[in-house]
Amino acid sequence: MKHNLKITIILLTMFVITQFIGLAVLHADVFHIEQEINGTIHEVSNPQLAWIQPPEIEEDRDFFSVFPNLVIAFVIAIVLLFLLSKFELKFILKTWFFVVICIALFLCIYAFEKLIPFIINPTLAVVIPIIISIPLAFIKVYKRNFLIHNFTELLIYPGIALVFVPILNIWTIFILLILISGYDIWAVWHSGIMQKMAKYQINKLKIFAGFFVPYISKKMKSRIKKLKAMAKKTGKKPKSRKIKINVAMLGGGDTIFPIITAGVILKTSSINLPFGLPSFIGGFIPALFVIAGATLGLSYLFFCSEKKKFYPAMPFITAGIFLGIILSYILTIFHIL
Repeated sequence: MKHNLKITIILLTMFVITQFIGLAVLHADVFHIEQEINGTIHEVSNPQLAWIQPPEIEEDRDFFSVFPNLVIAFVIAIVLLFLLSKFELKFILKTWFFVVICIALFLCIYAFEKLIPFIINPTLAVVIPIIISIPLAFIKVYKRNFLIHNFTELLIYPGIALVFVPILNIWTIFILLILISGYDIWAVWHSGIMQKMAKYQINKLKIFAGFFVPYISKKMKSRIKKLKAMAKKTGKKPKSRKIKINVAMLGGGDTIFPIITAGVILKTSSINLPFGLPSFIGGFIPALFVIAGATLGLSYLFFCSEKKKFYPAMPFITAGIFLGIILSYILTIFHIL
């Protein structure tokens, strides 16, 4: 096991919590609102979010026409991030992170407002997320607070997923997962780009796109206790020594792609439920299988990985996701779900 059991459970818990927040946020469907037209309720585009509204997909073939642009956008983003890191353009990188985090937090908080069982004034519905998201993003990017960093990570990836889920279907998300997994293998095991960018973010930018849990090993804790006991016995302060801090990390991409996949499954799946249960719950059940599969794949990686070695998480997560979807499909065929 790469990290001790306590730290591993903390990472897995944050991962799972983020997945469930993602499901709730995606169910809110922030880009559409209900509006009465000639006495009939219609679903229309949300004018308050017109500035970031994803393109409306009307036919299945439209998903495949949008998909190449999405892949190109990912490639451009990765190349830009690499070049900005290579030439150490810290101001641009930090500004980029700040803007993206502000937008993601805004969307996530706005989605929570839609889930509240009472109506919020349209102006306040925009102002409140802005008031909350900007200070949190500022502290996260420029002040480096450990608690704020991990708390905002819980909200950032569901917010980002809101933008991508509407433009993906089951086939395009499958292709995307395979492409991202292939890139992850190349970036970690072959080129080492992922490790270099992660180290640069942590050491130079003082930020990291993902969950970040520092901890002290048992050996180091034992040494500190001995030094304290010796100092208490002799009455002298121990000589200052460097304390090695271990860091457990889980990248943002490893967290967001399962959310996006669960969101796509949520919007495309439906199961007939007994006892008059709401129809939308039927989509949650296959989505839960996605989350369970992704968590299983990540758990396998955490428990089987070795210390001081880097691993691409997405291949394991993707395998778990596919397993969850297949199992859900089989259970549906046999009318177990």
